Amino acid sequence: MVESESIAMFRDSAAGFLGGVDQRQRVRELEAAGGGFDRATWNAAAELGWLSILVPEADGGLGLGMPELVAITEEAGRYLWPEPLVDAGVQPLALLSRLPAGGVRDQLLADLQSGAQVGGVAWQERVGEIDPEQGVATACQEDGQTLLSGRKLFVRPGPGADGWIVSAREEGVLVLCWVAADAPGLRVEQQCGVDGSAIVTLHLHAAPGLLMARGDVASAALREANDMARIAQSAELVGIARRSLELTRDYLNTRVQFGKPIGSFQALQHRLVDGLIQVELAAACLREGVASLTEANLPAVASRVKARCAYAATEMTRMAIQMHGAIGTTNEYDVGLYFKRAMTLASRWGNAASHRRRWQQVTRPAEAMSPSAARLDTPDFSPDQDWQAMPEAQFRALVRALFAAHYPQDRRYMPYRQTWAETRDWYMTLSRLGWLAPAWPRQYGGLGLPAEKLIAYIEESEAWGVARPPDQGLVMIGPILMRFGTEEQRQRFLPKVLAGEHVWTQGYSEPNAGSDLAAVRTEAVLKGDHFIVNGQKTWTTWGSDGTHMFMLVRTDKTVKKQAGISFLLVDLKTPGITVRPIRNIAGEQEFCEVFFDDVRVPLENMVGELNQGWTVAKALLGFERLFTGSPKHSQHTLHQVEALARQRGLFEDAAFAARLAELQLDTADLGAAYAGFAELAKRGEPIPPTISMLKIWSTETYERLALLLIESAQDYGACRDHCHTEEIDLHVVAPLFNAMNAKIFAGSNEIQRNILAKTVLELPT
Repeated sequence: MVESESIAMFRDSAAGFLGGVDQRQRVRELEAAGGGFDRATWNAAAELGWLSILVPEADGGLGLGMPELVAITEEAGRYLWPEPLVDAGVQPLALLSRLPAGGVRDQLLADLQSGAQVGGVAWQERVGEIDPEQGVATACQEDGQTLLSGRKLFVRPGPGADGWIVSAREEGVLVLCWVAADAPGLRVEQQCGVDGSAIVTLHLHAAPGLLMARGDVASAALREANDMARIAQSAELVGIARRSLELTRDYLNTRVQFGKPIGSFQALQHRLVDGLIQVELAAACLREGVASLTEANLPAVASRVKARCAYAATEMTRMAIQMHGAIGTTNEYDVGLYFKRAMTLASRWGNAASHRRRWQQVTRPAEAMSPSAARLDTPDFSPDQDWQAMPEAQFRALVRALFAAHYPQDRRYMPYRQTWAETRDWYMTLSRLGWLAPAWPRQYGGLGLPAEKLIAYIEESEAWGVARPPDQGLVMIGPILMRFGTEEQRQRFLPKVLAGEHVWTQGYSEPNAGSDLAAVRTEAVLKGDHFIVNGQKTWTTWGSDGTHMFMLVRTDKTVKKQAGISFLLVDLKTPGITVRPIRNIAGEQEFCEVFFDDVRVPLENMVGELNQGWTVAKALLGFERLFTGSPKHSQHTLHQVEALARQRGLFEDAAFAARLAELQLDTADLGAAYAGFAELAKRGEPIPPTISMLKIWSTETYERLALLLIESAQDYGACRDHCHTEEIDLHVVAPLFNAMNAKIFAGSNEIQRNILAKTVLELPT
């Protein structure tokens, strides 16, 4: 989540250049002049090196990569730069860089880099075309010239361009030629885009072109350049979405209706939080896509980021207009410009729906040959390996080998949370092997996995159907003691978590203190070297299994409610504690209420300072929301949906496939967002309030998947228990019950939206 110094330098340079002029006013002026671009401004960008980023040093370029490029294109979107940066500064240069050196290609590459010439790529011949495989424009040789005939649609740049790299087929083989704008036999038909830019159609009637490449090398270069351009375009969409969010937040803070800023209205706050979630998901998706980019996965990454960023930008800009009211619909107000640019880019080179379908197509055939399918002949399960250096494919194979060798086959894909008795053997197996705490640092007995390996571990766990044991000691109290506990507390408690001697439960919620956690009334009075605790806790997960509880108690009633709270560790065998199970609507005894009557808790069991437990509690809520925001629950349900689709032949249903693709990408992008927060936690840095966004998206994605599962199961969606017939073999309703719980615990999603509105968007109360 932290940019490198070089990336920040490119971003700052772009912001400085673009921010020196009112780009929104330039958009209006250029639209009035016919939708072209300013040549002097373009040359200034060339001098800054923007057009040379993807060009190898051997060809006079900077030899950099996609991270530097997206930093600039995101700023271009943020400032609404009207020049065709991606169309003329990315796509043609990426294409030429991938063609064999020599002749026309070299001179054109040099001219485009320097700004001496401006050109684009003309390849599209049909509406909605994504890959250039079916073009019918032709090329033929006549009197030593290559003559092109056909029509190319949706071409940019238009007015002011010196020419275009045009694709055609000569005897069935794809060729790429440079066609000058003034070439005989070329007619350019201009249309106005919704954002005021020019879109042209090229009509070629035996127009002469300079041949640069042909055959497979030309086809591969064109496909790769298109996908590189889509990723750069996606960054531009992120910039548009983020700036629209900021403009809307500022407007809500200043616009007054009914005597108060409209940003204080909860309905608007929650809508803007949903916009924030989309913006942050798009940024996380883009960040992960760029970081993972290889030649092999380029099509999948390009379609994934285009689908997410196009959706985020169109949703956020549309929302911005609605929240601005009537003034947002006027041409003089900037949010309309952002909306129109988002519409233009979202439809260019394939819209969100098209790219979801393409992503599904390019990833599904690869599943059997993917890194996850690798196998190890002699797995080494020792916990002290160099995880950072280990290739992900090898790590995933190792995790699967671990499960195959040690996880009980009859405990796979359990529908509900498992008790300690049901999972103890697996817990102790992981403990014995040193694999119990994948996220803990090695100094405390964990694996110390880097974020991307932790995500891989979670994904493989869910794919294998590994049941979650009572693990609050691992995911909550362990990290809290590492950060806030004394060395004596760490030495006393952490080894016993790893040894399975302590099963921890959480004591936060009370009958009148659920989401309003600071309203706890369970009281702890300090007498000598012990606290005397009286009160009640409720919704205690695994309360019947627990041996210990970490809890919030009121230790000072005279100060504001957050200031008089302390954080205690309690042995549940202490006299005066009563545990009563609560049966949920699924019929499971998942929760308990716990009563405390004059319970003595040693002073040495207090974590942090007296009356400073709220600080510890907030940090723990961050860890809890990180855990709740994990993609594991959605991944588990996604695997069930996919299994049901295979069992019932649903993949052939286009409507089902479209919904599934959307949810598959929702889950993937959840993983991207989670990885950023997990890396913060691993480094021991405070988890920011934006973690609430993760909790919302995780649990609501989980619920959407659960609803699709029930809908797709049709009549089986009414069955309470596991369905095992010739048509279906799974527990259909359990994920929905679990998802409904998840949206409530760790602070309901409505409260999370309130938190984001106040602490992240800084909207008025």
